[in-house]
Order: sequence, then structure tokens, then C-alpha cells
Amino acid sequence: MNPLKIACATVNQTPLDWEGNLSRILKAIATAKEQRADLICFPELAITGYGSEDLFLSYWYPQKALSQLAKLIPYCQGITAAVGLPVRMADKVYNTVAVIENGILKGFVAKQFMAIDGVHYEFRWFTPWQAHEVIQLEWQGEEVPFGDLTFHKNGFHFGFEICEDAWRGPVRPGYRLKDRKVDLIFNPSASHFAMGKTLERKDLIEFSSKTFDCYYAYVNLLGNESGRMIFDGEILLAKDGDILGRNQLLSFQDFQVLTFTLENKEQNPAPIQAKEWEFVQASSLGLFDYLRKSKSRGFVLSLSGGADSSTIAVLVAEMVKRGIEELGLDTFLEKLNLKFSPKTSDPEKEIVGELLITAYQGTKNSSEDTFQSARKLAKSLGAKFYSWTIDEEVNSYTQKIEKAIGRKLTWEQDDITLQNIQARSRSPIIWMLANLNNALLLSTSNRSEGDVGYATMDGDTSGSISPIAAVDKYFIIHWLRWAEKALDRPGLAAVNSLTPTAELRPLERTQTDEEDLMPYSLLVEIERMAIRDRRSPMDIFLLLKEEIELKESVLKEYIKKFFRLWARNQWKRERLAPSFHLDEFNVDPKTWYRFPILSGGFEEELRQLDQL
Repeated sequence: MNPLKIACATVNQTPLDWEGNLSRILKAIATAKEQRADLICFPELAITGYGSEDLFLSYWYPQKALSQLAKLIPYCQGITAAVGLPVRMADKVYNTVAVIENGILKGFVAKQFMAIDGVHYEFRWFTPWQAHEVIQLEWQGEEVPFGDLTFHKNGFHFGFEICEDAWRGPVRPGYRLKDRKVDLIFNPSASHFAMGKTLERKDLIEFSSKTFDCYYAYVNLLGNESGRMIFDGEILLAKDGDILGRNQLLSFQDFQVLTFTLENKEQNPAPIQAKEWEFVQASSLGLFDYLRKSKSRGFVLSLSGGADSSTIAVLVAEMVKRGIEELGLDTFLEKLNLKFSPKTSDPEKEIVGELLITAYQGTKNSSEDTFQSARKLAKSLGAKFYSWTIDEEVNSYTQKIEKAIGRKLTWEQDDITLQNIQARSRSPIIWMLANLNNALLLSTSNRSEGDVGYATMDGDTSGSISPIAAVDKYFIIHWLRWAEKALDRPGLAAVNSLTPTAELRPLERTQTDEEDLMPYSLLVEIERMAIRDRRSPMDIFLLLKEEIELKESVLKEYIKKFFRLWARNQWKRERLAPSFHLDEFNVDPKTWYRFPILSGGFEEELRQLDQL
């Protein structure tokens, strides 16, 4: 028996882009044929895109997907293709993979388990299929098998686990496929990117290939499909517990096709990258896709010279650098619909200048250090840089209120109000700059600030998109130091020399973020236990008091501060600009973590903590 040659194709799809989605699938099939593949597998829901949300509940949307499948079938002469799409039967919608061979639809495999944790809410749209059940579905006047199916190709017996199916331990379909003596299992997935997640997948695919005694092929969707979730396009092949082949994650290409011969030997597996690399690659791709799919003309950023805005500026510059390196200059510009002819020997910097406009918006409370930090970074990246002060606007608002209430505002009595009016006064003019340029305004909030509401609503939270809102400040500070050297970004030297500060109080009051809140290293530990692990205040105290050197009374106060601020500021998290899901968890109530806007604020739980 000659070895089977398979292809795994990752595609960067967009909901409702019917023509584009189909075109990318057809181009991938043509590429697989050129590489003499016998069988090609696409990711989960490749025809529609995974992020179609409540469109899946429509009657017309799954029907449209079937019509796209009909257009696809004639292009599958001389190859077997497996492609994902939703199928509606009466009042139920199923998440399926259609298998086509030599231009004939052979059947539909239906997903048996729905992902219902973290960013996934599949039960809202899809009904799980029952194991062993097979029915007949009418298709263009004929009946086609639908359900729990396996297939044969050139003497090889193959079946499917669709994404979540593989993560269900002893009840997963793989065990039943082993009983049916399959030689190959495909896992077409729409698995969100998270830093470090590839290691979990590697373990799962290796375990699966060994446990089920078969080749196991995994293929994931690619890119920032519909706004928040980024897919990394990972492709893996394993046998006997070893990875035989792997692509590099997070490509800027429209699609990638990897072909493998089903022989138990290594086939050029790409290395697994560090978390820092994954962060910048995923963020860059996320920004690139968001920019081109929103048909915007660039980005505008209020560049304070601090850690958060500087991180975002570097991510935009890296988007340009990595996009050009992978796509080539002409294709990069074409995909962004950017009419531009380089005039110097450094087109990368020129393009950053076309795409990124920054502004330093100082007040009398701003320091020369942060101004120089912002200016030097913008210059080193090639970004346009403006600077102005907003004291006139702040004074105007302040004087109107003072006149209305009949007294002067003071820092002793009105601290938060006087801080917030500065942040809010920056918003209208930076929005104006974004509007003038048909650009996306980049919000600079991070996850740590989102946890505790350390942000001014309609101030620094203003924006079209918030790229780092799912990443904690402790990681951001670490990443900036890494990026200065590893990415050769010397403009970060001044940024990395500064202590994080909002610069909203008078300079003589020496404001710093960690004095306002708590050490970021501790905040992230409390956050992980409270949000990711869903532990109570008491549990967190009992665990942390054994792990860190801190007076118990101080630790208790920090834990109480976190939970009180968390409960009080849910309304802010509800209003944050859309953010990328980049880490193992986030605090976005529209995706990962839902919490009541009004609550008792953990009062009883915090009293119990005091009693310990």
C-alpha cells in the first residue's frame, strides 16, 4: 500500500465574505493538487468562519453555506476534501464537516461536543450530535449520510474529531474511532490563540496519536477573523506519540497548505516559539487583519511615553515589519489598499509613518521625561508625532464647574475628579485626529487596569480597539525590556527607564501606578486565582500567604482592595473597546468572564477574610 499524501489547509476567513472565503478554499485546493495531495482537510466552519455569532441561528445563513458547498464540489475532482460548515435541520443547527471525493459529496460528519468555556458559547448556536447515530440528509435530490461517519481513501481508513471533541477525555470520539480501527484522525478546529497554548495542543496531539494508534492531523483556522478572537493557523501531524510535522504559527498569508506523507518520520516540524514572540506575532496579525477588514486607513494613538501606549506603538511597527517580510512590500500594501510609493531606502519606516499617527497630550502635571520618551520612540519607529497641551481645556471645564458649585476644586477634596478631567479632556481631540484620517483610535488599557478600574471612562479607555486589554501589566513591563533587545527597538530605552505612572496628580505628589494600586507582580497573582481559577478571597489568602513574603495583614488588605475594586468597576469593563484575546484568560464580559454590574461586592466574603 503506497503512503497516503494528505494536505492540511489553514485559511483566514471573515463572516459574510462569501466570495472571499470560497476563493481562499479553492486556492488551497488548487495548491494541494499541485503538491499531489490525495486528501485535504480544512478547519472547522471554514466556509462561514467560526465567528459568525447569532448568524448561525438564522434560517438563511446555514442554507447559504450549503449553496457555497455546492459551488465548491466541482473543484474537488481528483482529490478528497473535508471542509467545515453549519447545517440546519428544522430547528437545530449542527457543526459539521462535509467530505467530498472526486466531485461527489460523500457525507457530513457532525460535531459531538460543544465548547462552552472561556470565549466559547457554542451551545447557543449548535446542537451536539449523538455518537453512533447516522441518518440520511437530502442533498440535491439524493440522500447523503449524515452523523457519526468514517471514510476510506486509497486503503486508509479515516475519521474526525472536530475541535472540542478531542478535549473531552474518556468520552471523546477518538476512542470509538480506535475501536473502528481507523488509520488517521483529522481534527479540524477553530481554537482561539492564547500564549503558550500550542504546548497544550502538542501534548494532546501526541497523546492522541499514541493512544489511538493512528496518525493524528490537526488544522486550525487563521487570523483575526471577526474582531476579538485570533486564530493561529496551527497545523500538526503526529504518530506514536511524536510530532512529525508542524507549521509556524500566525501567518499573514490568506491561506497555508502543508502536505505530509503518512510515513512515520519527521517532516520538518517548525520550532515552538517563546511567549514573548507569540505575543508580538499574534498582536501584529490581529492589528493587520482588523485594519484591512474594517477598511480603515491607519491608526491613531495617544502616546504618553509610558509602557502601555509604547507597547502598542511597537506592535504597529512590528505589524508593518512582519507583514512586509512575509508578504512582500507590494502585497502588503495591496492588502491594506494603501496607495504608496517608497521614497527612501527604508520603506518600512515610511509605511509606519503612513499608518501610525501619535500625539503626546501633556498637562502641567506631565514630565519632560515622558515627553522625551514618547518623542524618541515615535521617531525611532517612523510614526508621525504631534504634541500639544490640554491645560486650556482642563481649566475651562474646571472653572465652569467651580462657578456652578460655588467653590474651588482642591486635590485634598477632589482628587479623583481632578485626575479624571485631564484624561477625559484628551479624548475629543484624539478622536478628532482619528476621524480626520479615517483611522482606528487605539485604546491603551491593559488587563490589570481593567481588573480594578484603574482607568478613566471616556478618557484613556476611548478607542475603536484596545489591543492589550487582555494582557496584564506585569507581562507588558517584562515584554518591553525583552523587545528593546530582541526586536532591536532602541527607542524603548527611555520607556524602560521610567516608573509606570498616570501623571495626573501634581508632580510634587510623586504618583506611581503601584502606589495607587499594589505591586503588579502581586496583582497578577490575585487576578489569576480570582478570575482564571475562580477562587474565593479566603482561598487566595490561604494560598498566597504560603507563597510570598508579605505580612499577613498587608496581604489581606491587598486582596480586599482587589475584590472591592473588581466588583465596583464591572460597568467599566462592559464599556471597554473590543480587545484581542491573547492570554489564557481575559476579563472581557462579552467573551471570557461575565460578572454582574450590580452586586453585594463580596462584603460577606471579605468579613470572613478578616476573621482568619
